[in-house]
Amino acid sequence: MSNVSVFPVPHPERDRPGDGAMSHLIAPHGGELIDLLVDADRAAELKAASRDWCSWDLTPRQLCDLELLLNGGFSPLTGFMKKADHDSVCERMRLADGTLWPIPTLLDVTPQVAETLRVGGRLALRDPEGVMLATLHVEEIWEPDRQASAQATFGTTSSDHPGVAHLLHKSNSVAVGGRLEGLQLPIHYDFRSLRQTPAELRAEFSREGWRRVVAFQTRNPMHRAHCELTLRAAKEVRANLLIHPTVGMTKPGDIDHYTRVRCYQAVLPRLPQHTVKLSLLPLAMRMAGPREAMLHALIRKNYGCTHFIVGRDHASPGKDSQGKPFYGPYDAQELLQKHQDDLGVEMVPFKMVSYVEELDTYLPQDEIPPGARTLDISGTELRRRLQEGRELPAWFTFPEVADELRRTHPPRHKQGLTVFLTGLSGAGKSTIASVLLVKFMETGGRPVTLLDGDIVRKNLSSELNFSKEHRDINIRRIGFVASEITKNGGIAICAPIAPYDSVRKEVRQAIEPGGGFMLVFVATPLDVCEERDRKGLYAKARAGILKEFTGISDPYEDPTDADLVIDTTKLSPEEAAQEILLYLEREGYVGGNLEEK
Repeated sequence: MSNVSVFPVPHPERDRPGDGAMSHLIAPHGGELIDLLVDADRAAELKAASRDWCSWDLTPRQLCDLELLLNGGFSPLTGFMKKADHDSVCERMRLADGTLWPIPTLLDVTPQVAETLRVGGRLALRDPEGVMLATLHVEEIWEPDRQASAQATFGTTSSDHPGVAHLLHKSNSVAVGGRLEGLQLPIHYDFRSLRQTPAELRAEFSREGWRRVVAFQTRNPMHRAHCELTLRAAKEVRANLLIHPTVGMTKPGDIDHYTRVRCYQAVLPRLPQHTVKLSLLPLAMRMAGPREAMLHALIRKNYGCTHFIVGRDHASPGKDSQGKPFYGPYDAQELLQKHQDDLGVEMVPFKMVSYVEELDTYLPQDEIPPGARTLDISGTELRRRLQEGRELPAWFTFPEVADELRRTHPPRHKQGLTVFLTGLSGAGKSTIASVLLVKFMETGGRPVTLLDGDIVRKNLSSELNFSKEHRDINIRRIGFVASEITKNGGIAICAPIAPYDSVRKEVRQAIEPGGGFMLVFVATPLDVCEERDRKGLYAKARAGILKEFTGISDPYEDPTDADLVIDTTKLSPEEAAQEILLYLEREGYVGGNLEEK
């Protein structure tokens, strides 16, 4: 039994419009729309046999890739890439058979799992809850050169690039290639009516007579300018408009897809009823700029689109730590233009529009009258306005969109936050944290939780020792709990030693997307901490009774990114807590909002 089903390329005479066929739609990439889902009998057979196979729990990125492999979004791929395809894609943006394909699609596993596999065997692919989604027929086990792959795919090996950072530091070292048999697609409980597969969306296009379709890729909410430019683009090429946002993995720090989809739904009533459609794309973006734009176009071709809007800096992560852009503003447009014949999809350049105040309308930049005053709000300015609770003007976005953004992004004084105190044992962290807890409780308005180092060790990490590995696990646990408190609008006060810089940074990165984060370095000198020695720990460490004791036999890495540095030889606990409150007030996390009614 073959595991690959295809939707054949329509025959111009056999499949006439009006007979239920899709003859007027663009052919999928490679000529066939791949469908890797097997029938119920085969699925039951594979599930029963999987008891004897090794399993792999898919990562969020791999889940997105698997879904687009199984449903045909990645046509003509029939599985995860082997070395020949990977190397060919890196070198010349083509599969080994010459088919245009811009970005490697790999299944990376740990060396431990790879050791249990053999060529000719099978691997059960499961979601995080253990549900079996697919069978991978293992055809090749190999170790890709991740540095070379990063350079080819992203044009850089700098970890400032989020795609490179994931590839080099978060992906596993071994790749397993081979064809897939799908038992079921990944399960989604959100926005189900908007999650059409390529075959389902093509069927809708056919029923409604959509021959020409222009796709708009976005990972941001749509404001007035986006609506204006997409409608202009659709009118210029006389095509229907598919708003096709990415709801898989996007750039770290992006607005969550739940909020974005509600914003898209809020905009839809303002758009033409019969020529605009909204559908969601479960893609894990790599932020690979020009190559990513090529992948976006190929995917939309598989979904039945004939045109694709490509803007400035398409799928770019922005600038590196030195302020240098990773890609030129028109690199993506130029690459698609170069390969347009092979793509089979017509590129529509994204024309920048600006709001012309005196005309109360948006116009392309080349149509703005000389001397006219234009208004715009950058992404940075938008985030600042959301954080500070400032108005989003009606000329910039629709009231419905502003309301949705406000629901998810309240002003800072209504957001959750974490105050993370770090320093040596005896530095005064716990005492300051206790004073701060009382101050927040006096103010009221948000639930407050104290995560002191000793309390956490007793109730959350009692099985851990004081090795570096276990110290890091302990701090990650504290960070996880604090992130949950923060994103749900509470205040977490953390007071562990947290001696290592890297894990402190991990905690900051985990918490900041959901609210405020303040790192306080309680920089009390070692000799003062040792002199205090309330618990007798330093004496035991000096005597060799306590091993791996921070400051004596184990290092403490002073933070260079602390938001506030406190020396308790100069400040009382009350004064230190007050300094923290003053900082939070200045940043808008505590206190009122004079503009709020």
